[in-house]
Amino acid sequence: MVASTSEQLTALANTTVVVHPLVLLSVTDHHARSVSRTSSKRVVGVLLGQDNGKTVNVANSFAIPFEEDEKDSKTWFLDHNYIEGMYDMFRKVNARERMIGWYHTGPKLRASDQEINDLFKRFIAKPIMVIIDVRPDTVGIPTDAYYAVEEIKDDGTETRKTFLHVPSAIEAEEAEEIGVEHLLRDIKDSTTTTLATRVSEQLASLQGLQSRLRDIHTYLLDVAEGKLPVNHQIIYHLQDALNLLPDLGDATLTQSFTSSTNDELLVVYLSSLLRAVIALHALVDNKATIGRAELEDNADDKEKRAVKADNSNVKESGVSSR
Repeated sequence: MVASTSEQLTALANTTVVVHPLVLLSVTDHHARSVSRTSSKRVVGVLLGQDNGKTVNVANSFAIPFEEDEKDSKTWFLDHNYIEGMYDMFRKVNARERMIGWYHTGPKLRASDQEINDLFKRFIAKPIMVIIDVRPDTVGIPTDAYYAVEEIKDDGTETRKTFLHVPSAIEAEEAEEIGVEHLLRDIKDSTTTTLATRVSEQLASLQGLQSRLRDIHTYLLDVAEGKLPVNHQIIYHLQDALNLLPDLGDATLTQSFTSSTNDELLVVYLSSLLRAVIALHALVDNKATIGRAELEDNADDKEKRAVKADNSNVKESGVSSR
């Protein structure tokens, strides 16, 4: 069912799509087996799970044959008879998992996505489309979920079909957590320290934030130049996000930031000072140890010389008595 009213759009926008790790592993395996690393082709599959209204639980998936002309994205082939056969077999194994949508490996929206989504409406009234980015250099959550809607323009002109982005998350059940832990245990690098791991994770998070801010900047520039229409829902969300930012012009808030920063820098300064004192103490202790060792060596040398001198004197006195 295509949403057209503001109430339906709001209800869809508040829907959260929860993707399980099993789906990510299956999609990654599907892409690795079907597409070479140098190719930009994408793979397509079916998503299975439960639609609970405000939450869509994506628990399983299966791949389907799909071909697409790289030069003309509107020329594509998808075997819907294969979908029916595979879905019948999956339903016999687990009747709780129903068809809820489809996925592809994008990594972005394409012109044929709307037509493919219309094809899936033969099996489900409101299919969810999830783009799963399988590139190894992806930063952040590799999933983007969309619903197909009809956008009503403010000027009363003809509506047009588009995709509504909905939030997505990665969650796992207990059995999946155990499996993921075993996988991570095999690939974990034991040479990296906890501090290095935390710094790497924070760096990846900042890179993901930078990527999202860059997308927002590009979108706003396109809207300002007239390349894209104004989407009031997106503007409202951006305004809400900007309203959450602190007012750096407030003297009280600036003083609080300064005090907090000074406290943290004081700890860093004391740590550096303590490290320098310990290093100097170790250096002085090392010099003292070397000095004592040299004195002991000199004393031993003097004793050896004295013993040799006594022996030579004894020998000379024996010769003279003869």
